[in-house]
Amino acid sequence: MTGTSKLKRIGFRIFWQMGTIVLLAVTIAVIFNQIRPDRLRLVADWSVEAQLAQELGQNMLISLEEARELCSSKRAIFFDTRPRELYEQAHILCARNLPWEAMDEYFERVMGNIPQDALIIAYCDGETCALSKDLALELFYRGYDNVRVLVNGWSLWVEHQLPVEKGPGPDES
Repeated sequence: MTGTSKLKRIGFRIFWQMGTIVLLAVTIAVIFNQIRPDRLRLVADWSVEAQLAQELGQNMLISLEEARELCSSKRAIFFDTRPRELYEQAHILCARNLPWEAMDEYFERVMGNIPQDALIIAYCDGETCALSKDLALELFYRGYDNVRVLVNGWSLWVEHQLPVEKGPGPDES
């Protein structure tokens, strides 16, 4: 037997043994996970909707139709969580800007006169955008318990040709 073929056989044997060990370890881990009372889910729903329900145990979502009605009747306070530049390019007509990345900087000025029982609706752009969820959770933890999220709010609003405006909001000039 030549040295090269012996090395190939040893290499094959090493890879086969490593594969077997990994497969055995994964199998044991899955079995133990299944018998644990607090088992970890092997497949998770990472949507914004599922994350909100998991974190608070309540539904914080609002439909586009409900949001449209609340905006037109001015019975809710809308927050655009996108960066200020995007907000000023265009935003939902009744929305104020509270950009998530500068929330600490803007919080007191924007939230100062809003009662903690006010209905608040947060939105951002994109089905996977979590800025509105993050703001909603932060507001909830700060005592605002009537907060909702309009998932993919900006895109849905524009797609349905609902009223928008450009520039800073009336109280943000």
